[in-house]
Amino acid sequence: METAKTKHPTFKYLILSLSLSFLLLFLFISLHPNRFQALLTTTVTENRPPHSAFVSSTEDLKIRPGYTSYDTYIQRQLNKTLNPKLREIWTTRDWDRKIQVFSRFFADLKSEKFLADSSKCLCVGARVGQEVEALKRVGVADSIGIDLVPFPPLVIKGDFHNQPFDDETFDFEFSNVFDHALRPEKFIAEIERTLKSDGVAVLHVSLSRRGDKYSANDLYSVKPLVKLFRRSKLVRVRKVDGFGLDTEVVFRKTKKNITQRF
Repeated sequence: METAKTKHPTFKYLILSLSLSFLLLFLFISLHPNRFQALLTTTVTENRPPHSAFVSSTEDLKIRPGYTSYDTYIQRQLNKTLNPKLREIWTTRDWDRKIQVFSRFFADLKSEKFLADSSKCLCVGARVGQEVEALKRVGVADSIGIDLVPFPPLVIKGDFHNQPFDDETFDFEFSNVFDHALRPEKFIAEIERTLKSDGVAVLHVSLSRRGDKYSANDLYSVKPLVKLFRRSKLVRVRKVDGFGLDTEVVFRKTKKNITQRF
């Protein structure tokens, strides 16, 4: 008597289906790599936790707690920027004094060849634009600032976490508001994105004292800055006296990613 062998057609069809699925996926990725990447990006973005969950602290850079959303953070910054008493002080009593101090800083940077009259310059987080006016007074005419609240003609509206400029637009970028960045990695990435190759970025930061109640982070050394500037080389660190900020850090953008130790 002949014994029939037991067959498993379901398993056979399952293997065939999986093989066809992988083949179709491979063909799709090969023919439409950009669409596949966009699909992945959209999926990740849609499933992200709240903004603050992506903000991390290190030993020398502490993100301040208390921001439940990015909108909450923006509103807190606007509370300072739109404060009528502060804006009056910035545009009257502090106006000439700050321009004179900024002018000395920029004159020194010019003498050291970090800045030239022909440079296209951006001041990040410029409020009413004293630093922009200072650049113009030392001969750097093509200068502009960005802030959440515009102050024409010196300052246009812009979020320093998402600068409203094309890649490699500026030769020189200056900021003294790093402590107001909720996402320091994005703050620095935007500077590097809009800075031209071989361009210079100058930050004034405080290492010896904490910022005011509107600060979003506290910096304790330049090590986090060196790590965050992934496409730039640290050129110089020096002590300054700049309205409560005590350290000037200068970076020059390179063409290749550089891993530095400080």
